[in-house]
Amino acid sequence: MKNEFLQKLNVYFTKTSKLSFKIGTLAQKDNSLFFEYDKTWLDKEIELSPLSLPLKKDIFKFNHYSFSPIFGLFDDSLPDGWGLILMDRYFRKSGIDPSTISVLDRLSFMGNNTMGALTYLPCSNNYNEKNIFNLQKLAELSKKIYDGEPAVLIPQLLKAGGSPGGARPKILVGYNKMDNHITNWNNELQKNYNHYIIKFFSKNDFPDSGILEYIYSIMARYSGIEMNETKLFNCKNGESYFGTKRFDREKDNTRNHTHSFGNLIESNFRIPSCDYSDLFKITSYLTKDHSELLKVFRLMVFNILVHNRDDHVKNFSFILDDARKTWKLAPAYDLTYANGPGGEHSMTVNGEGKNPSIKDMMDMAKKYDIKKNIAKNIIEEIITVIEKFPKYASENHLTEKTTEFIFKKLKSFRN
Repeated sequence: MKNEFLQKLNVYFTKTSKLSFKIGTLAQKDNSLFFEYDKTWLDKEIELSPLSLPLKKDIFKFNHYSFSPIFGLFDDSLPDGWGLILMDRYFRKSGIDPSTISVLDRLSFMGNNTMGALTYLPCSNNYNEKNIFNLQKLAELSKKIYDGEPAVLIPQLLKAGGSPGGARPKILVGYNKMDNHITNWNNELQKNYNHYIIKFFSKNDFPDSGILEYIYSIMARYSGIEMNETKLFNCKNGESYFGTKRFDREKDNTRNHTHSFGNLIESNFRIPSCDYSDLFKITSYLTKDHSELLKVFRLMVFNILVHNRDDHVKNFSFILDDARKTWKLAPAYDLTYANGPGGEHSMTVNGEGKNPSIKDMMDMAKKYDIKKNIAKNIIEEIITVIEKFPKYASENHLTEKTTEFIFKKLKSFRN
């Protein structure tokens, strides 16, 4: 069955279910894509993507197809690998060839089930999910689908797993830590529930990768890095899955506008081409706050010292305070042991990707006016935390095999 392309799509800035403002209109004509701000939004003077879509009365034509099929602002509303797998499987089940689905069709399918504050009308999805929540069942089904095995795609998984970015399987849930209860996710969670992401793993990951990422979140906090609360969700089959509270949602279901660094500068995260210098520059430009540069430096040092080389441009984000019209660096996420492309960091450090040194870190500090003694103290603080990795591993029941492998890598930096 051939799909008829959607020609226009209205974009909204949605704070709550009762507070939404039209931003503008996306339109497709032949093979060209356009965007125009709504006059009422221009009057608000709230810039959502100041580099590629600055606030002005103009019709923007998209021509950066080496980056994405659409402007970076709206690309952040689209899922990456895992969500696209679910979406395409749904289309095939509906008799539609995914190759005939336009980017506007995909955004329409997302509707208001997006990350961040942007929503889209008309909405074409029709979820009918009445399944009782079962974390273990969703995990097992996700693994089968991710590994290409035959499996029935249930609406519950499509809705819960279709929004988040990233390649690995994950789902959105509501979590009440007062009674440790998990429920199906929706945009309007009941009182005492927080919006959470739970990450699964595939056959190519560490079998205890959930525990490992949880330990990394502990080390990050002890290293002075801002992170939202994290938790291990344990199943009866003995598997543990890493979960974290979302920073694009508040407990009262208010939505926050978030913009990934990569999509802000329209850099394709699949093609490593940026240096941490670029992140420092954009942070300075966007936040105009030196304390935010210190956050970037601390996070850069942590990623280097804990061998997190999957530090690509979409693994850093900014949050807009739309009331004050100010930006800040979002809490850190996706912190775990990872080899980057070719074993190097996805973003180079002072031009070095394979083995960035303390000298490279100190050079970066000097470039961005971070005092020498402060930079040295940050590095030493994080090294002190990392040296306690075996203790955190033991406390959280990481296997001896994984503990030995990871700690050997972590110690290699000092040798």
